[in-house]
Amino acid sequence: MAATGGSVRRILFLKVTLPSADPAYVRSVVQATAPFYGLLGGTSTRLLRNVDDPAQFIQEIAYETPEAMEMSRQRIAGDLRIQSFLQAWRQVLGGAVQLDVYEDLTAEW
Repeated sequence: MAATGGSVRRILFLKVTLPSADPAYVRSVVQATAPFYGLLGGTSTRLLRNVDDPAQFIQEIAYETPEAMEMSRQRIAGDLRIQSFLQAWRQVLGGAVQLDVYEDLTAEW
């Protein structure tokens, strides 16, 4: 998506596979980590579960970030606040967390 007002919109996907597929537990974890969304400039969030493999979950967080910050995302990845966020996910969920960042191209159609 094109930059607007010096910011860019991104969509962060946190992917995790859990030994227990209890969606109520995963929802409670997402709610408990909600304060961290503000660190990302979170504007919306969704929790998705794979219908073919109910142990797989994706948390989607849409956010806006200044262009300058996006340009140095590698530096941000080392930010202790973000690392704390990911560590909390790993500890609470007991699994590896894969993190992917996407750009929404839908508006460009």
